[in-house]
Formats: sequence, C-alpha cells, structure tokens
Amino acid sequence: MAYDLECRQIVKRFEKFTAVDNVSVEVPQGSFFSILGPSGCGKTSLLRMVAGFSQPDSGDILINGQSILNIVPNKRPVNMVFQHLALFPLMTVFDNIAYGLRRRGVAAGQIKTKVADILARINLPDSGSKQISQLSGGQKQRIAIARCMVMEPTVLLLDEPLGALDLKLREHMKLELKQLQQQFGTTFVYITHDQSEALVLSDRVAVMNNGRFEQVAAPQELYYRPATAFVAGFVGDNHRWQGKVARVAGDGLEIATASGQVLRVTAANAVKFSSGDQVQVFVRPEAIDIVAAGKAAQGENQLDGVLETLLFNGANSRAMVKAAGEGELIEVALPQTAHYDWLKQGVPVRLGFSGAAALAFAG
Repeated sequence: MAYDLECRQIVKRFEKFTAVDNVSVEVPQGSFFSILGPSGCGKTSLLRMVAGFSQPDSGDILINGQSILNIVPNKRPVNMVFQHLALFPLMTVFDNIAYGLRRRGVAAGQIKTKVADILARINLPDSGSKQISQLSGGQKQRIAIARCMVMEPTVLLLDEPLGALDLKLREHMKLELKQLQQQFGTTFVYITHDQSEALVLSDRVAVMNNGRFEQVAAPQELYYRPATAFVAGFVGDNHRWQGKVARVAGDGLEIATASGQVLRVTAANAVKFSSGDQVQVFVRPEAIDIVAAGKAAQGENQLDGVLETLLFNGANSRAMVKAAGEGELIEVALPQTAHYDWLKQGVPVRLGFSGAAALAFAG
C-alpha cells in the first residue's frame, strides 16, 4: 500500500512537558485521516510538525516516502486550512486563490485557468470577483480549501476548520468536506476534538490522549471495538460503571459495581481478569432496553429504576433513568420504531442489556 504521509516515532517536548510521545502512523494515499482527542492531547503539535512550523525532537516525517524534516514549510508538498481560515479580507476571491500561484511564479494565463477550474469544482464558478465579506460561512470554508487545493498538495492539513461555524452550518459542511475530499482525491489529515466529525468524515481515525495514539482504526471499529477505556469513554456515548470482578467463568465475568449491581460481561468483550480486579464496564445507550417495571427487558443484565427525565428529540430521543440503590442516572436511547407514550416522569421502569453489549476494561 502507498502512503502519502508517514510519522515515525515522533517526539516533541516543551521543556519538561512531552506534547507528542513516540507517535508512529501511516496515512494511505487518497484517504481521509482524522486525529481525534481532547484539548491539549498533542494533536495540533503533531500537525504543526507535519506542516513544518516546528521540528520534532526525534523521529522522522515522510511524504511520498521522502523525509521532509529539512524542507522549509513553503517548500513542503502540504497545505493547511486553519480554524479561522486566514483568508485575506482586502482581496477578492480570485486573488485569494491565486495568491500562492503568484508567489510560486506561475504565468498569469495559467493562474486564470487554474482558479477558474478550482472555482467550478467547488461549485462557486461566478464568485471570483466577490469580496470575502460577501461570502457565507460555508462559502468562505470552500474558498479556504480551494486556495490550498489549487497548489496541488500531496497532503491537506485541516486544523479544526469547522470549529468557528454554527451547529447547522457545521453539520452541512461535514458532508461538503467529505465530498470535496473524494472529488479531489487528495489525502486529508484532519484535526478535531469532535467525535461526530471524526466518525462521519474519516476512513481511519487516530484517537490521541496525553501525546500518544490510543487506537488507530476505522470509525466502526473504534465505536464497536474500542481498544482502551479511554477510547470507549471518548468515542460515542456510554454509561460507565466502576466495580470489581466477583466471578470469572468460561463464558465471561460477573462484576459487582460500586452502586450495588451485579453485571455480566461476555468473555469476548473483556481482557483477562482475575477475581477482585478493579474494572470499568461500558454500555452504550442504544444497547439498553427499557420496559415497564415488572416486565423482563432484553438481555441477561436487569436493572430497576425510575424515569427521571424524558428528552424528546424525535429519532434521537433519550430517557434518563435513576437506578435503584445509589440512584445513578443511566441514559437510554429510545428507538424510533417503538412507541414510548407510557413513559412519564416518575414511572418505575426496568432496563436490560446483554453481556455481549458490555465492554470491560481494567480500572
């Protein structure tokens, strides 16, 4: 497989703080690759090293199999889209896109052709004469990408480019970004702390925490088969129980939680544990069944509680259930295919989920 970008054992320190800690990754040619993690985890530091704005303390960065560490930023085959886009407000759309080509010394006729072509590809063919102030937020986003893509980079770096947009426009721009990447066929490396952006847009995602990659995988694998407790808790919604292993059987574990429940987890979803080990159990809201009290919910794990709050949002409706005992709140996703008119605040309920839907990690 051909790789447009390779990072090999990259380390970056700021005095005593290690921002990037021995990170290695290979990004396939023409893919949409995201680095997902909380603020301060090191993702922007890594991106800046790829762009050439800072140098690693050790390790190597390769594009098309060639090291770029000794190449200055403006000579690297990469371009970068920043969160605030950095468009030139006193230039027209045409001049913004043409700026890099002019700096490179491209002939005027060629520039005119290239800019017209790129504007057509982003569906803004008649916008060349417009001022930046005349554009919508989504149009500015496309112009910022066009300004980079007209330079024909091997890799396009995007540092939280949707962060400054409102929610509705952000949702729309996710689809536009995905379509643009597929249309150009250029490798996109995308930095975000928003799990929804990473899951929707990416072919592969690296989940970063404390300067390291916890897991690099396809979005579906991250969601359904997280490799660590951090990934399980960071990617998607989960309810988390703390507990101890009460019994180890051939088909799984029985875990006594701190709140007094006994939960069963299948062996396939738990690493090797011994009795007495501290564990964390994760279950996603959509894996939990909810029925009226006194009935049997689906799954071998059965929990009683009282409906605390009903959060109606059509297909994304949720129920917040106060569990019996210590009264922790458990979030339950309500399927669109079922009717839950009977759910009212204060109604006793029973929750259920299978051991196969639960994940157990040390801790």
